[in-house]
Amino acid sequence: MKTVGIVGGIGPESTIEYYRQIISLYRERKADGSYPQIVINSIDMTEMLDMIGADQLAEVTAYLVGQVKKLADAGADFGLLASNTPHIVFDDIRAGSPLPLISIVEETCKKAQGLGLTKVGLFGTKFTMQGPTYTRVFSKHGIVIVVPTPRDQDYIHEKYMSELVNGVILAETKARLLEIIGALKAGRDIQGLILGGTELPLILQDTDDPDIPFLDTTLIHVEAVVDRLLG
Repeated sequence: MKTVGIVGGIGPESTIEYYRQIISLYRERKADGSYPQIVINSIDMTEMLDMIGADQLAEVTAYLVGQVKKLADAGADFGLLASNTPHIVFDDIRAGSPLPLISIVEETCKKAQGLGLTKVGLFGTKFTMQGPTYTRVFSKHGIVIVVPTPRDQDYIHEKYMSELVNGVILAETKARLLEIIGALKAGRDIQGLILGGTELPLILQDTDDPDIPFLDTTLIHVEAVVDRLLG
């Protein structure tokens, strides 16, 4: 049986969702009563974000490669980073990783392609929205990434870090996020929205907007993990 290794804690609430969803989908698809083997290395999110905020990307890479190596030492056959934000240095982490890694950005791009989308909005931390990772990966497949205005990016980031990563879900925050989505639809003609922060599905669901699909990056990542476990 294969073992998946998860670098989690970035943030803790979404790591819980990864664990729950991997088990649920695995048992749904493998109806023999068994459970998947999972190793979780829950790291200090603050330490990682402080390095990213200081633009110490080489240090971030070295730190996360070291955390992936702990998963390898624990017996994982492949791994993932349970967060969008550290994917700003994913290629460098992959190059130094002792394990094959599944990219949340690459898997989300495959999903967008499958839906025939050519222009999608992106929500996440400011590091994700302002970074080049999503644009670089999606542009290779002819998909345009659209981000909110700088003011709206500040709002999303602040609510993400002060509320969502702490498991705080407020109706007024959800209402404002839906307003920002409406503005992107009306002004930028987005055909879908990437929930590019693994806590965002805790407050936004696909049913919140019947006109466009929401790409739940946590669920997309989980599906790729279970495919690998059962492949």
